[in-house]
Amino acid sequence: MVSGANVRFATALLVSLTCFGVQQAHAQAESEDPIRFAINDWSSQLINSHIMGAVLQQAGYNVEYVQADAAAQFTGLERGDLHVQMEVWSTAQGELFHQGVSSGKLVDLGETGMAAIEEWWYPLYMKEQCPGLPDWKALKACSALFATAETAPKGRYVGAPPNWGGYDDERVAALDLNFEVIHAGSDAAMFAELDSAYTRKAPVVVWVWAPHWVPTKYKGEWVEFPKYEPACYEDAAWGVNPNAKYDCGKPRGPIWKTAWAGGKAKWPGAYEAISHFESTNDEQSALITEVEINKRPVDEVVSEWMSKNENRWKAWLGK
Repeated sequence: MVSGANVRFATALLVSLTCFGVQQAHAQAESEDPIRFAINDWSSQLINSHIMGAVLQQAGYNVEYVQADAAAQFTGLERGDLHVQMEVWSTAQGELFHQGVSSGKLVDLGETGMAAIEEWWYPLYMKEQCPGLPDWKALKACSALFATAETAPKGRYVGAPPNWGGYDDERVAALDLNFEVIHAGSDAAMFAELDSAYTRKAPVVVWVWAPHWVPTKYKGEWVEFPKYEPACYEDAAWGVNPNAKYDCGKPRGPIWKTAWAGGKAKWPGAYEAISHFESTNDEQSALITEVEINKRPVDEVVSEWMSKNENRWKAWLGK
């Protein structure tokens, strides 16, 4: 799910129809009212929102981008204050998504083609210091290795910003892990800690997800917790701790697209085009690397993608 460096850009950017060097695919937008894309604080979501927004602009739609909290955005989408969300991760946002669709306030615009993984992650060199990894039970024996002055005698797990969800605090309690969850203020802060530790070969365990550039740049593994099943989040009697929910790993699964239900009649062509959007983990990792590692502006990366994939995005528009 990246980067604080691009969030300021995301709130202001309106991609120009003329900046891509591609032939405009003319179409008649059903309404001149702006379609508002929710923008979150991780790079794939930012990139994909602007790719889809640029495609809709090629079809004559008015597009706006609005910074939104990863959890609170669902209320905005259900009310119609926001209209489109290009990435709903089943790993952390599945419950909110299903609630919205079940209520009839959100529409499911299909899977993106990307497969979500979100889990505790450690550098490969930690296996020498903590035999038994990736089994989660090894963390019980090795918690002191991960301790800092801030958390001692508990180990330190660097989690995502609290609004991302994920139930890490509950997981620590349910599995009786001698760890303290330290929620980073941003993904940029989280990965700055990882980079610092990796450079020094220091102990660290941190929230990492895919698609993302981290598993490409660094050698490491995800912790293997008891395999997620829906009952783990719903029934305390399930799992290794009969008295607590969340005694398992995070779910893995698809990344969906969703939208305000009221917009389907207002912008039917746009919703149809969004339903056809698809990508892959490999494509996303490459785009994220361009932004996060090579420090290229998002609008430049989007422009390049549009030029190289004209036939592809025109097909989304039915051209």
